[in-house]
Amino acid sequence: MNNKKETLTTGVIVIAASLLAAVGFNWCLVPNQISSGGITGVAQIITVFFPQMPLGLTIILLNVPLFLLGWKILGGRFLLGSLYAMTVGSLLVDGVAMLWEFQPMEPLLASLYGGLLVGLSLGLMLRRGITTGGTDLGARLLKVYFAHLPIGQLCLVLDVVVVAAYALVFRDLDRALYSFVTLYVVSLMIDRVVYGGDRAPMVFIISDCHREIADALLELDRGVTLLHGTGAYSHRDKEVLYCVCKRNQVVQVKRIVNRIDPRAFMVVSDAHEVLGEGFNPYREDSV
Repeated sequence: MNNKKETLTTGVIVIAASLLAAVGFNWCLVPNQISSGGITGVAQIITVFFPQMPLGLTIILLNVPLFLLGWKILGGRFLLGSLYAMTVGSLLVDGVAMLWEFQPMEPLLASLYGGLLVGLSLGLMLRRGITTGGTDLGARLLKVYFAHLPIGQLCLVLDVVVVAAYALVFRDLDRALYSFVTLYVVSLMIDRVVYGGDRAPMVFIISDCHREIADALLELDRGVTLLHGTGAYSHRDKEVLYCVCKRNQVVQVKRIVNRIDPRAFMVVSDAHEVLGEGFNPYREDSV
């Protein structure tokens, strides 16, 4: 039952995300001749040298080796989901174009809002372990070997190469520069959607009142770990409290520490992603 519900939820998210991308593509990018990078950009370049090749067929042929790699490395379930997303996305892009003819707008606005809509769309699907093919599938494959790099940055690197080649072939530097703005916004939005909800404050506290502080933090229903340390200057043994909390709890943590020991040394930083009890569970298709 849970698997059916999960599949249905993923299907609905793919449709909604694909509609966002279709609106962003037709409203912002196409009328302003801004390249979206990816497989579409590569196909545009290829058809310049081989005009007898239809653009749609070229896009499909370029996706074939990526999907075969996806089948081998990421599994059949991933491939089926991505094929579904690619089909729905293609149909919605053509459908939106048929329903409404969008006019060109100020290029910078088109770059920003096109990147926002497309990035939000890709981020929503990547968060569910789904891609629409193209460079986001290529980035998902690279993520297997470069797990430490955010998925949005990998997409950005691949798309920048495509747009640079696009600028050289079509000799249109202005549109290429606007395209770089779009790609940067897409990258930021992907990482924000994929990882943004998982970020959490990570707190290190050094205090002679570590026991009292630990007991108070445990009352917030947050786990606390004691790390043993030694002061480099004093050579005294120190207990370091380590705690990951929710964003809405970080002010409470600061108040607790200040109330118990105003002289405590505290470092608060962002954890990139938090998995485990009290936070998000680990998923096999996690990016």
